[in-house]
Amino acid sequence: MLNKLEGFIHPSAIVAPGAQIGQGVKIGPFCTVGPEVVLEDGVELVSHVTIDGRTRIGAAAKLFPFCTVGFEPQDLKYKGEPTETVIGARTQIREHASIHRGTVTGTGITKVGADCLLMATVHVAHDCTLGDGVIISNNVALGGHVEVGDRAVIGGNAALLQFVRVGQGAMVSGLTGVTRDVIPYARVFGPRAELLGLNIIGLRRRGLEKTRLARVNAAFKFLFTGAGVFAERVETTRQHYADEPYVEEILSFIATPSRHGILTNVAGGGGDE
Repeated sequence: MLNKLEGFIHPSAIVAPGAQIGQGVKIGPFCTVGPEVVLEDGVELVSHVTIDGRTRIGAAAKLFPFCTVGFEPQDLKYKGEPTETVIGARTQIREHASIHRGTVTGTGITKVGADCLLMATVHVAHDCTLGDGVIISNNVALGGHVEVGDRAVIGGNAALLQFVRVGQGAMVSGLTGVTRDVIPYARVFGPRAELLGLNIIGLRRRGLEKTRLARVNAAFKFLFTGAGVFAERVETTRQHYADEPYVEEILSFIATPSRHGILTNVAGGGGDE
């Protein structure tokens, strides 16, 4: 069946009445689209994709075979409330990934930003929030209410405890278990997460020049390996690096209320429990 502006819906696909289909949308074989789903212009469902619930898929997003988006959360408290799922523009969701809708005990919405890549078999649980440009590698599990900042990278087979926050530009290595919040621009390694340092390559790609990069790195080392109480080091860092926006961003992240606290353990020793 032809759709407008060269889009199409394969004869084997099931699109429920009420679903809103934008221009140029391609719905491949054996896909199922629920009655409250919105597919914005240029979305492509390759084949065997299933989307349900109050779900919006952003323009030019591409979903690959056997991924599921918008289904009920794996939360026994959920009783069918009309919660939501939102996927940003140009995001790619690869094979067998699963993204569940929000809950009324959380924010009510599960959100994945624009230009993200979620690789095969990734699970994004209820009420998670992913920023723009996030890359999540194969087999990663995000517990409910996890927050991942813009352009963060999560390596394969990592697992993030519910309510954990990962700051923007952070890099979590594969096979890492994250049970505390990861500051922006950090590098983290497992199996029980430890700080390796800053994501220097990521900061360079953001255009941070050598002198400023050295200052941010010095602030990081003082914060996490310096002598004394962590809270006191935070205040000292705030005073000494007040003119550096990247340091201020890290300090603001630390100051934000947290369920699990900030990850301070440094690989090879250092840091506070």
